Order: sequence, then structure tokens, then C-alpha cells
Amino acid sequence: MGMMFPSETKSILECLLFVTKEPLSLKTLAHIVDLPEDDIKVMMDELVLEYSTGRGINIQVVANGYQLCTRHEFASYIEKLYKPQNSYGLSKAALETLAIIAYKQPITRAEVEAIRGVKVDSSIGTLVEKNLVKEVGRKEGPGRPILFGTTPNFLKYFGLRDLSELPEPKEFTARHESVDQLDFKSSD
Repeated sequence: MGMMFPSETKSILECLLFVTKEPLSLKTLAHIVDLPEDDIKVMMDELVLEYSTGRGINIQVVANGYQLCTRHEFASYIEKLYKPQNSYGLSKAALETLAIIAYKQPITRAEVEAIRGVKVDSSIGTLVEKNLVKEVGRKEGPGRPILFGTTPNFLKYFGLRDLSELPEPKEFTARHESVDQLDFKSSD
């Protein structure tokens, strides 16, 4: 590759962070630009600093590397941009069913119906089809009914690392007077 100017290398690093969805480790970055990790670390520290003020994005140092991220204080604008798709094309009934499964999992169809007071076959069918809910086992007892739970796709879709990040149900319902706005995102 030949000798590059540090400014050019920094631009390359910036470019790599921009195009990747996964955090990039120092090792990976060093391998790609063919420079020692120590040099990359110095340039990455400079980039992190340059992005730390006055920008809509910043560089987060995560467990396994560096990642270009949007500033959390601007999350509401990003949500507005993506709001139309946020219901995942789900009906109010399906969203209510999804909320019950998310909070009470593992749960059987009959238990969901007892809470909702209506049949949920089609809602559960839709949620399974959209890979937001899956069969997670069988309940002991008569007929050994199927237990349902949320999928990794559910977490990914609603921007949660794990189920512990679901907001409290009461906070959840207060925040979403209308279930159409259910998006399960806890705001910072």
C-alpha cells in the first residue's frame, strides 16, 4: 500500500467505520490499513475526540471495537424518520398480543386469551410469521400446550439488548396511551 499520510489513514478508518454494521477492533483496522495497532489506536483516539462535539454522530468504543453511532439525544428525530415502519405492519390486536407475550413469556395461547379476553390465533400466527414470536417449549399439564416467547429478531427490531431493557409495564402503558404507538423503546 505504500506510506500513507496520517490524515489519509484517518480518513480510511472513518470510511471503514461508516460502512460497517459491526464494531471494528483495533486488530481488524490495523490489518486492513497495514499499520501497527499502536498507530491505529492513536488515530482512533483522535477520531473519537474529533467526533465528540458538535456532530450528530460519534464514535463509541464498545467491548469489541469502535462503532459509528448516532447521538442518543437525537433519537427522537430518528424515530420520527422510521416511525411509519415501526408497527412492523402489525394490527393493534397483534401489538397487544406481542406486548403480553413480551412481558409474560413463556406463555400459552390460552393464557394470552385470558388476559386479552379475545381469541388470539390470528395475532399469534402473524407474530410467528414475522419472526417476532416463536414456540419456546411446552407447558406441563393436560394437552401440553405450546409456550410462546419473543425471538432475537424482536429484540433487534425494538432496539433492545435483552429483555431486561423492556420498560416497566406501567411506564409502558403510560407512555403509549394509544397502543398504536407501541414501540417498546425505552427512552434515555
